[in-house]
Formats: sequence, structure tokens, C-alpha cells
Amino acid sequence: MRYHLLSALCCMISMAGTGQNYHAVNGSNYAGSLGTGNNPASIVNTPWPWDLTVFGVQAKATTNIFTVRNYSLITPPGDARYQINPKNEERYANVNFNINLLNARYSINRKNAVAAGINIRGYTRNKTSRFAYLDTLHNVDQFLTINQGNIPLSNDVISSNWIEVYGSYARTIWDNDQSRLNAGITVKVTRGLAGGYSNLVSGTVTPIPGGPEPQYQVNGLEAFYAYSANFDKWDNDLSQSTNIRNFIGNAQGGISLDAGLEFLVKEGGLRSFNDSDDEYWDYTWKIGLSVLDIGYNQYRYSSNSRILRTLKSGVAATDFDQKFGTVNGIRGFNDSAATLFNNVRIPSGVFQVINPTRAVLNVDRFITQAFYVNGEISLNLTPLVGDRRLYTKEMNFITITPRWETRKFGFYLPAQFNYEKKFWIGAAVKAGPVLFGLHNLAYIFTKNNLQNGGGYLALVIKPGKKKEVSKGKRDRKLRQYDCPVW
Repeated sequence: MRYHLLSALCCMISMAGTGQNYHAVNGSNYAGSLGTGNNPASIVNTPWPWDLTVFGVQAKATTNIFTVRNYSLITPPGDARYQINPKNEERYANVNFNINLLNARYSINRKNAVAAGINIRGYTRNKTSRFAYLDTLHNVDQFLTINQGNIPLSNDVISSNWIEVYGSYARTIWDNDQSRLNAGITVKVTRGLAGGYSNLVSGTVTPIPGGPEPQYQVNGLEAFYAYSANFDKWDNDLSQSTNIRNFIGNAQGGISLDAGLEFLVKEGGLRSFNDSDDEYWDYTWKIGLSVLDIGYNQYRYSSNSRILRTLKSGVAATDFDQKFGTVNGIRGFNDSAATLFNNVRIPSGVFQVINPTRAVLNVDRFITQAFYVNGEISLNLTPLVGDRRLYTKEMNFITITPRWETRKFGFYLPAQFNYEKKFWIGAAVKAGPVLFGLHNLAYIFTKNNLQNGGGYLALVIKPGKKKEVSKGKRDRKLRQYDCPVW
């Protein structure tokens, strides 16, 4: 089946591109370096003198554009099928991921801690106007026929992917018998690896009388699409290492910030399940407030980016079929588009995509023994800049996580309600250095939810068994440990 500019952008481009979402350990004393991305103040209130996340990966996606059927994580992949949803509705797709490399945390003493590491992160979001779709469509006229009530059509895609090197510092502001206040800040130096956006607006149609099948003339269509210029540096004649070096070397630099507070309400008495020395870190309530990803990434326009305005008169839907039915690559697409528009412009300079700036309120409640309940609300702040700016958003909204957790083991049941009104119940387990979780257990128990959810995996090294120390040395602010635990 062939697609033209109208149907392709509405149906397909949303998936062309692809946070720190380790929900299980958010608010936990044992999050360590994994907690830095949720609240930099959290790194000071943990019993480990140090820890190292050797590697961590998290990915999350949600969409109503298509459905994967007949497949779960425990069924044969050969049975999988996908279907573009036929409903007449607005379409969306949101994807985010992060890769953590050598994220380290170190406690200078009980009241001061630092962290540093490298992350690769990406956010993509897509939003369309209402449209219907059938898998029996063969041309643009048929698509427009079933969407007469949805004209004008529109589509927006924004994607930002970057690498960041960060450094964090946190300290205790005050500490008494009733409460403790910790504060932290993270500074991130970034390079925008891959960014892009597209926009389809203002298209209307007029019926063309006299044909055996409904036909339409297209009027007033405008389209914008752009991506970062470092893709143009990729050359198949060069080695992969050279291409990667050129790709990163031609990325644009930036900077962003995180800041956070944590307020602990204490209660007298020993409550820790696994180690009496953990009493210092215990609390009844822990309330965290952070503002994350304050900043933006910038990208230099590729020479293949285009701004298309003023559609030529007399352009019919069949012209889109003919021009784009056999297009090969972006240059061929640009050549075809240039024959349909009077005003074709190549943007120059750089474009900026605002990071998914958000305010996060996290409340952690100790229940008994090793049982806790964590609640979190994430509020996106980027829409406040208005629709004239390019920005990404976090899909998290409300998360409730009951957990049973000790130093070495943990079981977690995060329940999420996100901004796309999806409710997911996930699960995670910690066993020594390994944390593994799924955002949506429907991956296992149903066969039509693979497009909604995601998961995470992290390998975290922590200190091993405590050494015995003399009574005179027990007042030291940090305990001594043997070799790391894997």
C-alpha cells in the first residue's frame, strides 16, 4: 500500500524517532546512585558509603496508533501481529529511554555526598488530530473520504536525544531528634545527539465532481520537518568508529540542572529490619520535592530539513499518490515536495528542544519492619512555555509503590497512572546487585499490550560485609567495608 504526505504523516511518522524511571526504588534509602535522577538530595540519606551503577537501562512507551496482538513475553514471537487502530480518534505516541553508565555515588561523611556519571537519554512525543484509518485503504482519496468530518488534519512530532555528563552534590542542612533536611543539586553538561520535529497544518479539501470514485483537491496545506545535521555526517564508506566519532563530534553542546530537597520526620526507637546500624537513616515520613531537567538541547539543522508553504493551485490528492508513491530516501522526498509547493525554504542555524522539565513530589511512608509505601506526583512544566516552542514531556503523572526492601533484597509493586490516562500495575525485584522491573505486568498476562509499558534493568555494586571495629572507632561517621558485593 502506498502512502502520501497526508496519510503518512498522520499514521506513520509518529514512530520514526524515539528519564529516569526506576519507579521501584524512588524514595528508597537504598536507591543510591539510581536515585540521583529523581532527586539529587536523596544521595546523602543512604547507609552505603558508596555505590556504583555499572549499567542501567530503562525504556517506556505508550501509543494508541497501533496494537500488537497475539503476543506476550511468554508466548512465541512468531505469533505476533500488529494492527493500526481503526478508531476515529486523536492519536498519540510517547517514548522515553535512559541508559546509565558508571553512575557513582560517594558519601564524604554522613552529611555530605557527591555523585557523578554518564547518561544517554531520549524523549519523543507525537500528537495528531482526530482521524480514522482502515487497512483496506489504497490511495489518498479513500483516506480523505472516510475523514471528511476530521478536516483539517494536523500532526506534531518532537524528538530529543542526548548524552549528558553530570555531577551532583547533596548535604544535610539541619538535623535534630525530630527531623532532618537534605538539599542537593545536579549540573549536567550535554550534547544533543539526535533531534527533530515535524508539523502538518492547515490542510483543507474540496470535492472534485464527475469522477466514478470520490476525488479531492487539496488546499492550503503547510508542512515543516527538520532533523539534526550530524546525521548528514554518516558515510557508509567510512568505518563505524569514524562515523560514531563524527556523529558525536558534530553534536551541539548544552547544560541543564536538577535541584531537590528531602525532609525526614523521625520517630524514636529502632525500626530497621536488617541492621541496627541503619537507625541513623530511619524515618517515619520522608518528603521529597525536586525540579528536574531545567534546560534544553540544541541541534543544527540538516540541509535536508524543509519548510513547505503555499501549496500550488489545482493539486489533487492523486498528485500526492504519484509524487510520493515511489519515493526513495529523504532527498527524493524533498524533490517530490518541491514540485507541489510554491514556497520551499531550507532552515539554517540551530533549533532548540526544551528538556522535560518537571516538578516531582515524592512522599515515602515507613509502615513496619521492611515495609514502605511510596507516592509520587510528577507535574510537567514545559507546556508553560507555549506552543511556539519545541519541548518534550515526561509521561509520568501519579505513581504509588508498596515495597518490601532490605539491603540485599526487595520486592516492589508500582502502580502508575500516566498523562495519557493509562493505568499500569508493574513489578520489580532486587536481588543483591541486580534490579529488574516491568512497568506493566500486562506484558505477561495479556496479548495486546506490548505497545504500552516497558521495563528496566540495573547492575549496582555496593560495599560488602562490615569489618569489625573497636568500640573507640564506632563513632566514626562512615563504617569500614570489605570488597564490593556483586
